[in-house]
Amino acid sequence: MSDSLRNQLLGLGFKPRPAKESAKTVDRTRPKGGGKPRQGAGTGKPPRPAGKARSREDIDLAKAYAIRAQREKEERIAAEQARQEEARKRREARARLAEMLQGKTLNRDDADIARHFEYGGKIKRIYVTADQLRALNAGELGVIQQNGRYLLVTAEVLAQAEQLFAPAVALKVDPGAPAADDPYADPRYQVPDDLVW
Repeated sequence: MSDSLRNQLLGLGFKPRPAKESAKTVDRTRPKGGGKPRQGAGTGKPPRPAGKARSREDIDLAKAYAIRAQREKEERIAAEQARQEEARKRREARARLAEMLQGKTLNRDDADIARHFEYGGKIKRIYVTADQLRALNAGELGVIQQNGRYLLVTAEVLAQAEQLFAPAVALKVDPGAPAADDPYADPRYQVPDDLVW
């Protein structure tokens, strides 16, 4: 510093350097004996306590945690991408199904017979006529769920819908299939013929 600037700074209240340090410049990033810079010097990290060097095991453990965290992050990203891809495929399949079903549904306004069936773990119903009920129970007709509605279609349309988007098939009757196991078919539950009420 020039004398005039130095004098101005001293006049503002700055203290002069101690005589010991003014004679030589001190590099605070290096230890007194030379060697490597101290950890945290100029990096914002706190300095490591003197005499405690990180062991190789600590370094390996930290590296293993970092690798595991990176792998978990990659797995989450891959799972999210797979979920989005699956959702995209479902949307496209539903759109193709809606397009295919146009003009092919057999629902009628004058249908007054409720046909109940199980779909999605719940009991659902569709209203049909007597002729449609016979055809539905014979497997000639089927039911497709689309946008919360249940649509009556022919067996051919039902087969096409099953290829396009199988989860939309709500009711497909196979007349050749054996009847579902009746828990009361067991002889223990049979009502004797001579029982009088």
